Amino acid sequence: MLEGDVEQQNGRKLYIESYGCQMNFADSEIVASILLDKGFTTTSDYKEADVVFINTCSIRENAEQRVRNRLKEFESAKAKNPGMIVGVLGCMAERLKSKFLEEEKLVDVVVGPDAYRDLPNLIEKVDDGTRAVNVLLSREETYADINPVRLNTNGITAFISIMRGCDNMCSFCVVPFTRGRERSRDPHSIVREARELFKAGYREVTLLGQNVDSYKWTPQEETDSTTSVQDPITFAQLLEMVAQVDPLLRIRFSTSHPKDITDEVLYSIAKYENICNYIHLPVQSGNSRVLELMNRTYDRAWYIDRIKAIRRIIPHCGISTDVITGFCSETEEEHAETLSMMDYVKYDYAYMFAYSERPGTLAAKRYADDIPEEIKKRRLTEVVAKQRAHSLLRLQEQVGLVHTVLIEGFSKRSDKDYCGRNDRNAMVVFPVDERYKVGDYVRVLGESCTSATLIGKIVD
Repeated sequence: MLEGDVEQQNGRKLYIESYGCQMNFADSEIVASILLDKGFTTTSDYKEADVVFINTCSIRENAEQRVRNRLKEFESAKAKNPGMIVGVLGCMAERLKSKFLEEEKLVDVVVGPDAYRDLPNLIEKVDDGTRAVNVLLSREETYADINPVRLNTNGITAFISIMRGCDNMCSFCVVPFTRGRERSRDPHSIVREARELFKAGYREVTLLGQNVDSYKWTPQEETDSTTSVQDPITFAQLLEMVAQVDPLLRIRFSTSHPKDITDEVLYSIAKYENICNYIHLPVQSGNSRVLELMNRTYDRAWYIDRIKAIRRIIPHCGISTDVITGFCSETEEEHAETLSMMDYVKYDYAYMFAYSERPGTLAAKRYADDIPEEIKKRRLTEVVAKQRAHSLLRLQEQVGLVHTVLIEGFSKRSDKDYCGRNDRNAMVVFPVDERYKVGDYVRVLGESCTSATLIGKIVD
């Protein structure tokens, strides 16, 4: 958490803690911006804060338990500082607002992802002695005009939110209910934010959306008497617009959806050296029947076709994925198809989970969560073991090659080593060279690897 400076401080300190996806971390930066404009400063110690927010995730059950445990710690701090305001932001806010506010009385304010502009007003209500809530979802809110305050930053890499919400109704997912319908942000505001970040010394931006490939912004041109709708700007076009900010600004993005990722997007990646050759393409399952139950709107053959297109257009592209094991009614044969999909793609990296039923989702309403926990966990163990082998294989392929690496900071293990990622999103560790500093691009020869890290040295 960074200390905030504003011209007219109100003497109150803000602490924000974020859980879950990158979108939540980006949202926390929007919240900080809104409150710093009202005179708050930020602090990295919740015990000295006047307002404590926890930005939540509802994707998995254990995330909710972690939030509850953390709120109890905040409650203890509040007992010593009765004026402290404790609030829950984000995806858990709408679903659990009554529990947090009335039943457990753990928090003073509950705010959904589309209501952050209302925070100053809600804090005033709490100051006046009432609990406050705003979890209304919006069809328009994109926060395009708010310049996020960069929190917990290395000053080199930053997130840019390009859209909000999701129109995909995957049966296992709560996001459409907690973040609302999909809407895309004005591309010119995105380019402006990227340009400002580059001027401030940032050298890499990650464009964020629940499904970036469905980004579509339709400009309207007003004449004296009419408003004409022009051709929409697609994600492929947006990628190129951001890439043109400066060749030294690296572009990443997340997350792609197999049903929407087009060859046009792939050709845009191939066209610009500063768009990283890395795609996160969640498969979830390798079996077509299970994919249909998940309402993923593609089948095994479609997904393989998209993998083939990536390999054809961007031959050395890194590919990562998400996998869910033990979804409702999944058989051993269907689980085996997920393993065979992994063997086919040989992902660089994967986020892997046993299925966790989320209240309110289509799957919770329609299907029995009928796979025993021990089977879910055993299947997950098999997936994890396979991915570990594939991650090692993909890194071994990069040993002996020279990589362009953006120095992001010092290695977690030693201040005698730098770390940074290459074009394929592989983490690279290499000895510090006094000629180079954090934020510089260097050429690194990969000499060896573990299953998670490429190890090398700077070469001229």
